[in-house]
Amino acid sequence: MTEKQLTDYSKETIVTMYMSLQEITESLKKTSDMQQEQMNALNKKIDLLLEQVALANQRRFGRSSEKIVLEGQMELYFNEAEAIIDANESITEPELDEVYSKPTKRKKQKGKREADLKDLPIKVLHHEMSELELKEIFGDKWRRLPDEVYKRLAFHPATFEVEEHHVAVYCGSDNQTIVRAKRDKDLLRNSIVTPSLQAAIYNNKYVNALPLYRMEQEFKRHDVNISRQNMANWTIQCSERYLSLLYDRMHQELLESPVLQADETPVEVSKDGRAAGSKSYMWVYRTGKMYDKQPIILYEYQRTRKADHPRAFLKDYSGVLVTDGYQVYHTLESERENLTVAGCWSHGRRRFAAVVKAQGEEIAKGTLAYEALKQIAAIYKLDNDLSEYSNEDRVRQRHLIVKPQVEAFFEWARSHINEVPEKSETGKGLLYCLNQERYLKVFLDHGDVPLDNNATESVIRGFCIGKHNWHLIDTIHGAKASAIAYSIAETAKANNLKPYQYFKHLLSEIPKHEDDNNLSFLEDLLPWSDKLPAECKKQTNL
Repeated sequence: MTEKQLTDYSKETIVTMYMSLQEITESLKKTSDMQQEQMNALNKKIDLLLEQVALANQRRFGRSSEKIVLEGQMELYFNEAEAIIDANESITEPELDEVYSKPTKRKKQKGKREADLKDLPIKVLHHEMSELELKEIFGDKWRRLPDEVYKRLAFHPATFEVEEHHVAVYCGSDNQTIVRAKRDKDLLRNSIVTPSLQAAIYNNKYVNALPLYRMEQEFKRHDVNISRQNMANWTIQCSERYLSLLYDRMHQELLESPVLQADETPVEVSKDGRAAGSKSYMWVYRTGKMYDKQPIILYEYQRTRKADHPRAFLKDYSGVLVTDGYQVYHTLESERENLTVAGCWSHGRRRFAAVVKAQGEEIAKGTLAYEALKQIAAIYKLDNDLSEYSNEDRVRQRHLIVKPQVEAFFEWARSHINEVPEKSETGKGLLYCLNQERYLKVFLDHGDVPLDNNATESVIRGFCIGKHNWHLIDTIHGAKASAIAYSIAETAKANNLKPYQYFKHLLSEIPKHEDDNNLSFLEDLLPWSDKLPAECKKQTNL
């Protein structure tokens, strides 16, 4: 082989070796990239597992409160029951004026206690000395000064009395004509139930979440034997015959509100013709939290969660409907040009809050969940500062101040959605917000639309507490009667009425008009009517 041939051969060998090294390098790089991807995938799985373990521990051992304080941010309150007493906190005995005073603490005014207690019945107890005792101390000369007066608050458990009605009967001299004195129309004629008794049943069951069987036991302790079957029958009949009239009138008024809020919760009805355990639903509709007129809260029982139910209940409603992300409401919006659905920011932040609470704030710092929660808290803070503005001014300020923060949040969410496992709580939270972006932005264009649906979830909580006590409803009639009763009770509370007194007043007045063709009398019975007696209205805002 010549020198030239050797040189050419060496060059070819070098080129071949170089190409081989390039291929090896590329192969190693691909292998490294694959391993890195596998590591990233494993890290995401580990993060997901750690998150799930933390959430599981939180759900099993942690407090149910969703109250979270982020560094440099406002306190966040969510929808679960709050823990109100620290284990190491000492409890101060309340003063009597605190029990009946308004929540705003102000400097005590002279005569304030008397004003607060003026509507309560007073039993005067005298503590005096006999003349013999006085003579032993003063002799024959003494005089009485103004009494030293102090007050204490007593409680008397339920008392019962029988109302025995004597209706005068008259007969003419011919012994043929018989006339009876006039009497008011009774509640459920030929029944022993009275407005006061049925009002107590309504109040115990639908305000205090006391099941009928426990009322039956309590009545027996007072030597009164009323079966739960009797109470259920009275409740259903009174709801259907009397309270339903007011319910329908409030329904008409509800549809006049420019903003409504809606939610639903499952309930089991044992005798509805379906297999045991089949889910029914209690739907709740209310006027918007920021509505400047009287609040109205209505429940409606339905066997399913289909769109047919809100479609029928809302009829031709025109306005904004605030809900969670349930598709049924979006279907309803697509059918109507005059209906707009607004999303719930509380649902958007809930998964992030769960992660932060499960991990603890210190550990969660720097995570996407923590950052998302901070940004949503900032949106709430900015909007809460606009609470005193008019609707028109609030829209302008929302566009000027709040909208940039909202847009920044969604841009941030889009840029980080691929950094966390899709099935993680953080991933689900980001995906929910992005999927609901259109609905979560609706509040920016409406000054009377709240950021969330918490007001509806708050009023549905009373039903959920009761549901945990009685677990299921026996019949469809019972479910519909309960919907009417819950509607009256919750609307009464929202309008600062005393539910028991209000139920009693309704059950006393509505039967008087049972045969009327004109229902105009209902105007005076609405929860915001100024014709309601003073005993129905709360004297304080406690």
